[in-house]
Amino acid sequence: MRTAFEAWAQREGHIVRRREDKPEEYLVYETQRRWVIWQAALAHGARTAAETPSKFARDPGIEPKPGIMAPDEASVRNRVLNEVLDAFSELDESAGLEGVFKVIQGLKKKQKALAEKA
Repeated sequence: MRTAFEAWAQREGHIVRRREDKPEEYLVYETQRRWVIWQAALAHGARTAAETPSKFARDPGIEPKPGIMAPDEASVRNRVLNEVLDAFSELDESAGLEGVFKVIQGLKKKQKALAEKA
């Protein structure tokens, strides 16, 4: 997961050097912030995929073609990505990582509420 993030971040022009005292964190604040958002999006998407297993069930006799996504899977991924992007677009840039964590907690609460309704 981190390798994919770092490849994306480098393509986008972000510095991916990590701190020497805390190698799990990035040296540049904005890269660290995007890493936390990336993880939240993946976790949110994994929960959504787990809640709708029929959308991702494959016929065992059919091998999936590499690089081709099923239309159902693509629509779920797009919906999840849009949810996460909408949640983070409301975030004030001065909020810092605390604001990012609040957004993540809000997404978790929303997901829990939806799960309880079902």
